[in-house]
Amino acid sequence: MMIIKDTAPSPLLDGSSRYLDRFRTGLYSCLTRRSEALFELTDAVACTGSPVNDLAHLSLEAEHPRGHGALYDALNSGVIDAGGLRSLTCTGTLPRILGPDGRGRLVLAVDVSNWLRPDAATSAERSFCHTYARGHGQAQMIPGWPYSFVCALESGASSWTALLDAVRIRPGEDATAATAGQLRTVVEELTRAGHYREGDPEVLIVMDAGYDVVRLAWLLDDLPVILIGRLRSDRVFYAPAGTRQGPTKGRPPRHGTKLVLRDAATHPEPAVVTGNDTPRYGHVEASAFARMHPKIDSRGGWKAHEGQLPVMEGTVVGLRVEYLPGNRDPKPVWLWVSKPVPDSGTELDHWWSMVIRRFDLEHTFRFMKQALGWTRPRLRDPAAADRWTWLIIAAHTQLRLARPLAADHRLPWQKPLATTMLTPARVRAGYRRICLTAVHPAREPKPIRPGPGRPKGRKNRVKAAVQPIGKPTKG
Repeated sequence: MMIIKDTAPSPLLDGSSRYLDRFRTGLYSCLTRRSEALFELTDAVACTGSPVNDLAHLSLEAEHPRGHGALYDALNSGVIDAGGLRSLTCTGTLPRILGPDGRGRLVLAVDVSNWLRPDAATSAERSFCHTYARGHGQAQMIPGWPYSFVCALESGASSWTALLDAVRIRPGEDATAATAGQLRTVVEELTRAGHYREGDPEVLIVMDAGYDVVRLAWLLDDLPVILIGRLRSDRVFYAPAGTRQGPTKGRPPRHGTKLVLRDAATHPEPAVVTGNDTPRYGHVEASAFARMHPKIDSRGGWKAHEGQLPVMEGTVVGLRVEYLPGNRDPKPVWLWVSKPVPDSGTELDHWWSMVIRRFDLEHTFRFMKQALGWTRPRLRDPAAADRWTWLIIAAHTQLRLARPLAADHRLPWQKPLATTMLTPARVRAGYRRICLTAVHPAREPKPIRPGPGRPKGRKNRVKAAVQPIGKPTKG
């Protein structure tokens, strides 16, 4: 079947179900083996009214007429065209955020979420994942599968994001290079789909402090993107070098005056300063130090760099808020933006407000894990985990496309919500009614007798090998 490209402006402006039908038709064409069972498994995840705790109970849902054996066989032996599914998620309607110039722009967020598998000694390609337990200083390294997700953000406080891609970071892999390749693929897919055209505002990409935003800016320098990354407070940056001082001859300097983030005495006069009063954070003051670059040394991902190391200029943004929820004396937040000089104070405020919108992705991770059951299955094969991850993305995308069609089917103790304010959980509560009228390209199952399985009393003589645990490199 052909994937029908969606060129309509937004699903929120039209209450029809054709956007959802187009996605479901395209999804079925991306399932190239065990397509019926995989498609029905996606419907079962989206339609069930309770949190997904295991795979076997999904085979009891009305949307999955096949048995539990077909379900496990589809995950273990099925084939999903991940590239085609990525193109499908990037082709559909995506949210845009109003930029400082009054035009809508795409804002992407990238982050890693871990599928922890500490007891799966026979599962291959596990890495030590950095996790935070409750309490201060309770960071732990737990074996699991780290997945890098890319999503499109919406304007305003929302628990909705448009998931676009997911890539599992393998042991020993350069995490920065893998993220750069993932972002490059997504931006190219968005360009092919017509979401970005020449003359449009650059695509904004926000990320947390765990990323090497400077190296990512170097690897993605040829793309129309602006990267914004949070910085640790112990970072040091430098102003442009200028001309050599003194009468002696020698190599011209590469670094100017030093800017130590935690030392206010080293801060120069900011290029732009803005102040705003917000209901949640009180008075917010943002200062932009233009054309600041870090000192890059030949370690990590820069070790294989040929020639002289580059000087990557950007804007260092210091953000100070009056208070945070539960914290009346917050520390300043530091950002680095790949654009060397902000055009105006309006653009500066737009940058830090998009960093706040990045936290909407955390709501998506919680919904995927607690409601859709992304990390619940005890799968051994990492390829099966990849298939299940893409099915979760497909289920979440269908819920997002069904927002204008959903009504508020709330529980008795839940407060009523307007149809424009429905959360992913509220849409999922009524999605079964929407799915009944949607297109179903999967064929009906043929009744056959089940196989005999393993004879009673005979044990499995082929034991799985214990797999080593690796660790991805940050680069």
